[in-house]
Amino acid sequence: MSEAEVITRIESGVGRITLNRPKAIHALNRAMCEAMIEALLAWRDDGAVTSVLIDHAGERGFCAGGDIRMIAESGAGDASEAKAFFKTEYQLNHLMFEYPKPITAIVDGIVMGGGVGISEPADVRIATERTTYAMPETGIGLFPDVGGGWFLPRLPGQTGVWLALTGARLKAADTVALGIHTHFAPSESVETLKAELLAHPADPKGVADRLAGDAGPAPLDAHREAIDRLFAFDTVEEIFAALETDGSDWAQKQLDILKTKSPQSLKVSLRQIRTGATLSSFADNMGMEYALGGRVVQTHDFQEGVRAVIVDKDNAPQWSPADLSGVSDASLDALFAPLPADEVWSSL
Repeated sequence: MSEAEVITRIESGVGRITLNRPKAIHALNRAMCEAMIEALLAWRDDGAVTSVLIDHAGERGFCAGGDIRMIAESGAGDASEAKAFFKTEYQLNHLMFEYPKPITAIVDGIVMGGGVGISEPADVRIATERTTYAMPETGIGLFPDVGGGWFLPRLPGQTGVWLALTGARLKAADTVALGIHTHFAPSESVETLKAELLAHPADPKGVADRLAGDAGPAPLDAHREAIDRLFAFDTVEEIFAALETDGSDWAQKQLDILKTKSPQSLKVSLRQIRTGATLSSFADNMGMEYALGGRVVQTHDFQEGVRAVIVDKDNAPQWSPADLSGVSDASLDALFAPLPADEVWSSL
């Protein structure tokens, strides 16, 4: 019997969830999501549980995302397994978002994709100097799902659009400055922090406020004005044009990065974020992302992105369409179209 990929237990009034798939940097599969859902549902009305703590085993990171190989293999067929995974994962994201008890996530190390989905809904989100945050989906022909359409447009200015399109990686000073994470703590103090959370299960925010450190100056501050100015448009073509016109080294670097991404993914992600900004509930956003996800995983660009980045690792994806002009509004409309009534996503 191999050790469980998610360890759940109650300690001192805290419902504890520990991701335990370290060789895969805790990449989420459907069974892991189901285990977390089962625990959260059991604890929701359990008077013995005052708050919830989610963390990870090992040193390599919190969660590198979802099980992309499985999703791609499924998408190459009828996508039924991928859709089943998305349905469960998004139900977990929504359950955490609406959870009546405070959740604390300690994101010590890599937190990307699916890892963002199970930490952003937490009330207290603690980063360390080892934290690396990113939503890198446009580089594999996907889009920033797991609630990205809700969280990213609600970051300051246009930083969410910039993060989604470029896949930029941020360290804790920037994530805390942007509000992606609520607190910073040095990794050497994480065990002390956990002990204090168990000692004061009813007040995780108070514990984090008391023990948090200073993440230092935020490097992104120097570029926030440019981000808000250059990424404020509703078409990717306008963003490209603004970056070209700007002429600064930083703008040129962003443009060079964007030109390596899937043109389809860039357009899908921008529409996702602009649409997500208008939605009134997290559930509505997850419904949009579920319809979108089931279709995007069957497209050429997702299959090709996974081949280039994860399978063959040649990092030379051949996108199709190869440039923005080939991605029509009609093709986007088809990807974003509502699902038939019997296929729509629903929360638990």
